[in-house]
Amino acid sequence: MSKTWRIAGIDFEHFHMGDNLRMAFEHPNVEIVGICDEAVEKMEQSIENFGIPPDAIFTDYRACIEATRPDIVLLCPATGRHAEAVEQIAPFGTHIIMEKPFASSLIEADRMIAAMGEDQRLAINWPLAWYPPHITAKRLIDEERIGEVLEVHFYDGNRGPLWHLADKVETTAEEVEAGKPHSWFYKAALGGGSLLDYLGYGTTLGTWYQGGRAPLEVTSMIHVPEGLEVDEHSITVARYAHGLSKFETCWGTFTDPWTHQPQPKCGFVIVGTVGTITNYDWESTVRLQSREHSEGTDLAVDSIDAPFQNPIQYVVHCLEKELPIEGPLAPDICRVGQQIVDTAFQSAQEGRSLPLIDTP
Repeated sequence: MSKTWRIAGIDFEHFHMGDNLRMAFEHPNVEIVGICDEAVEKMEQSIENFGIPPDAIFTDYRACIEATRPDIVLLCPATGRHAEAVEQIAPFGTHIIMEKPFASSLIEADRMIAAMGEDQRLAINWPLAWYPPHITAKRLIDEERIGEVLEVHFYDGNRGPLWHLADKVETTAEEVEAGKPHSWFYKAALGGGSLLDYLGYGTTLGTWYQGGRAPLEVTSMIHVPEGLEVDEHSITVARYAHGLSKFETCWGTFTDPWTHQPQPKCGFVIVGTVGTITNYDWESTVRLQSREHSEGTDLAVDSIDAPFQNPIQYVVHCLEKELPIEGPLAPDICRVGQQIVDTAFQSAQEGRSLPLIDTP
């Protein structure tokens, strides 16, 4: 008989908590045993959606964990609190799924890794990692359909983080403007801005596509609109030993990619020694260009089956089979992505190219 995995959701600062709890709710071998946030109103939608009983609702994380004894904790704090949150939860011995990005700095990412015990799993969830076009692209790379990866080009974002809630429920322009002064997404001290929010998608999946290789040097520029303290647009160029890659983030795309792809399209273009792959978010095909088919061929994306459809399925699978976390959720791949993000952030502040940052 399969084990029932007990999951608690703690800290609802990022609206992705609602999406992740839905995945837990729909998993046949998972039970949501508790949810927690200091502000009860942030949990109201999840309480309603998933029928959370009063005795499973908490405002103190210690009380939540001690009362519910979860196997896995879902964390969705503000980016600037990721390290603090892991250091609070890890001593209880639970496994942790942290919602993207990894952290607000490499130092904090390393704190998160160090806080976990030898038998605990830490997974960083990047929603783009579950999109069939991006999984299909990795299969084609592994099959050497484009040879060695030389370049990764990434453009992604959306209209802005306040334009939608969990399950992609839309808000209004009035709600967006009213929310900006109060949202952590727009506060520099809490890790706000499009660069820290979205660049890790490109650099982490890009590192996965690159087979774990890290760049030598990074250059970045950002645009901070008047009246804001964080950027809404960034462009980063990373120089590798074998070539250049580009990563661009944007809050302010013309449309959200899950409704209508904006122009430029959101997703990736991957250039190899003998071919190219175009894999855009939410699309049903990827485009493969090769020596044999220089005009390009549209290929249907792979059908992705459980347990590789979402982070809950995958982490439970790894725990059941006693497997390590691999791919873009793995801390080692995420750490290289975070190095690029850190270097890009500092490069933008200093206005110059910088060698890839690492901790002493």
